[in-house]
Amino acid sequence: MGHIAENLPSRPRKVAVRPLCRYHQGACKTCRAVRRALVYLSSCGTEERPFEALASWLSVRGGRGQVALTTDGYFSSGESKAVLNGQRVSVVIPVYNEEAVIGSILDQVAAQSVVDEIVVVDDGSSDRTAEIVQAHPAAHLVAHPYNIGNGAAVKSGIRAASGDILVLMDGDGQHPPAEIPNLLQYMDRYDMVVGARSAGSQARWHRTVANRLFNAYASYIVGHPVPDLTSGFRAVRASIARSFLYLLPNGFSYPTTLTICLFRAGYAVKYHPFVSPARTGASKIRPLRDGLRFLLTLTRLGTLFVPLKIFLPISLLFMLAGGSYTVGKLAMVNRFSGFGGLIFSLGVFLFMLGLISEQIALLRYINSDR
Repeated sequence: MGHIAENLPSRPRKVAVRPLCRYHQGACKTCRAVRRALVYLSSCGTEERPFEALASWLSVRGGRGQVALTTDGYFSSGESKAVLNGQRVSVVIPVYNEEAVIGSILDQVAAQSVVDEIVVVDDGSSDRTAEIVQAHPAAHLVAHPYNIGNGAAVKSGIRAASGDILVLMDGDGQHPPAEIPNLLQYMDRYDMVVGARSAGSQARWHRTVANRLFNAYASYIVGHPVPDLTSGFRAVRASIARSFLYLLPNGFSYPTTLTICLFRAGYAVKYHPFVSPARTGASKIRPLRDGLRFLLTLTRLGTLFVPLKIFLPISLLFMLAGGSYTVGKLAMVNRFSGFGGLIFSLGVFLFMLGLISEQIALLRYINSDR
């Protein structure tokens, strides 16, 4: 078995591998992943007995259960321990020019016993990111032909993932894979668990201030405290994520959209604090441009789900300004102000527009279970 067997630990951890199934005969995603691993091992000098080499190699990768090799050359697995009531977990990682860190991230994710599938979406990287992912036997690569956007990569990963629970995380090192089990421990009671970056996380002061403002605005919209609106590290039920897929933008504001959607649809959301280390490489977020986009996205979602929360404060401001100006003119010069009346009327108009928008928003729930 070449040098792979020589590097095995004295007490290797056993893993469960989904079989190279007799029914699909290599056509499903699992079978393709196993076949890629076999090709990799054969290139390492294990041509004689590649299946046995794969079993030994998987023992080093980490996981749960027991590997078994049948007499006809297929893999089967022992009964895995009951985790998440038998639900499968898929990790979705969008990447763009992350060759320096993606290999290490994949190794750490593959070592988590609760992970059944790793889907990496390369958003048109110009470096060796796709090549590194392709060579990793634990990862399934989805490649975009050009850079579409972080949100678009996440959507592609959600479509490609086969798990019942999805873990969404960045591939830049800011989301520790060791925290994945900590998010999943709440999934028996919640529909989404978000990793909330704690005070000890490595973030620049201007991003911290902006995030606090966005968190306060989002908390007002959803009527619930939102400690970390923009965190992309989260576990969510796959069926729920797919139901809101059409609303997710292609840019960096997909966490914002997904959070608002679940809160307003009445799903249970939990925030779990974690310490986020400094990212590897330069951030791809442009503070001014993407900050304005976050603000616009929040306002758009507010008008989509709770229009009156957006229109009411603005209408009250106009009515208060117009009314005060008109009353002041009457008290001081005993004359009605047409300008004040116009501003007051505009406030009334905005209030009525908010009411109509609220009724239209409620129509969306007529044929919905939420």
